[in-house]
Amino acid sequence: MQFNSVVGKAYTGCEWVMKLAYVNILWLLFSLGGLIFLGISPASAALFSILRKWLMYETDIPIFRTFLDTYKKEFLKANKLGWLMALIGMFLYFDFKYLITVGGTIQYVLSIPLLIVSILFFITLLYLFPVYVHYELSLIQYIKNSFYIGIINMHITILMIAATILIGILYSYIPGIVPFFSISLFSLMVMTGAKQSFNRIEAKQKKLSVQN
Repeated sequence: MQFNSVVGKAYTGCEWVMKLAYVNILWLLFSLGGLIFLGISPASAALFSILRKWLMYETDIPIFRTFLDTYKKEFLKANKLGWLMALIGMFLYFDFKYLITVGGTIQYVLSIPLLIVSILFFITLLYLFPVYVHYELSLIQYIKNSFYIGIINMHITILMIAATILIGILYSYIPGIVPFFSISLFSLMVMTGAKQSFNRIEAKQKKLSVQN
């Protein structure tokens, strides 16, 4: 009985590895299919949509068909959101570049608030696609909700950031796995953490509705 249990867990683990490698390759191909700058956002939406379904125990979905349908359905909307975030990121990047050239007191005075804003931007970016595939909102609401959820669940956010660093270290030590798990493993970690945050928020909302 114990042997069968071990074999079953090993099989499930191998199945997860194969699925993660498959969706990672799909993400790469569909990103390239959109010439990178038009493909990354809808490919990410498709990837996170599949990961969300898996985490909600919908494990028997047709992976390629689900990926393709989501990619096509979310192509315009996901690109709008992606480019909006890219513009904000570029603005922060050029601000840093400007501060480096200025130097002096102004650099020290403005660097701290800019660093804080950049950290908040990263937190928002971390939750963006999990929020995108979990809720039906406007573009601005996706950004606002990603920010709020990341802040009010800071302990989960910190764990997600720590896991991101660990995954980066893993890739540096085993670069051979990067083509197969570079995005999917990271995205699974993010979606898992975000789902915990969603569950906490939904539990609080239910508690408040019962009390009222």
